Amino acid sequence: MSAKPRIVLLHATPVAMQPVQAAFRQLWPEAELVNLLDDSLSPDRAREADLTEAMIERFVNLGRYGCSTGADGVLVTCSAFGPAIERMASELPVPVLKPNEAMFHAAVANGQRIGMIATFGPAVATMTDEFKEYTAEVHSPASLKTILVADAMTALRAGDAETHNRLIAESAYELDDVDTIMLAHFSTSQAADAVGKQVRVPVLSAPGAAVSRMRELVEGCWITA
Repeated sequence: MSAKPRIVLLHATPVAMQPVQAAFRQLWPEAELVNLLDDSLSPDRAREADLTEAMIERFVNLGRYGCSTGADGVLVTCSAFGPAIERMASELPVPVLKPNEAMFHAAVANGQRIGMIATFGPAVATMTDEFKEYTAEVHSPASLKTILVADAMTALRAGDAETHNRLIAESAYELDDVDTIMLAHFSTSQAADAVGKQVRVPVLSAPGAAVSRMRELVEGCWITA
């Protein structure tokens, strides 16, 4: 391992990059970040009803390359590629973290009625399956209620973060019966403050939880290596 832990960040869209980089600056500034972006993955995934074998292999190949740079850990920032991340994790010799694992843990700790606001439709089914798998693993009866605000992603990709945040915050009223609200994607984390002003329950975003969890995994490897 290098003097600084090298963490490879795999991005399928540029809008996920800034939020996770900000989380690293705040929570783990010592980490050396390597950003790998294939911005064709997100639109290609949106055109497919299911995650195809060809797309899984494309994604895993990106992870293989990232690992070859001397990575101590790989953090994926897009939530629409769950099965591909699982395959990557089974192949690579370093910790591989899904974007929302740590956030699920925090949400279930807050209560059984979990709400989620998503802006990228293809990610919803993947995240729902991952949430069910997680609750089954920890024997939690927690349920998930999801709303999709696709117009917010359109605004963000056009560079209009203010509209993105406003649309997400305005949708939060639909989750008035939950114990916790999760913001589904790394890109939606920037709306956390706006959503928090609209609700009286905890609002969780993925980047901070993921960075903290990756640090635990990597530093644990350093200690035992």
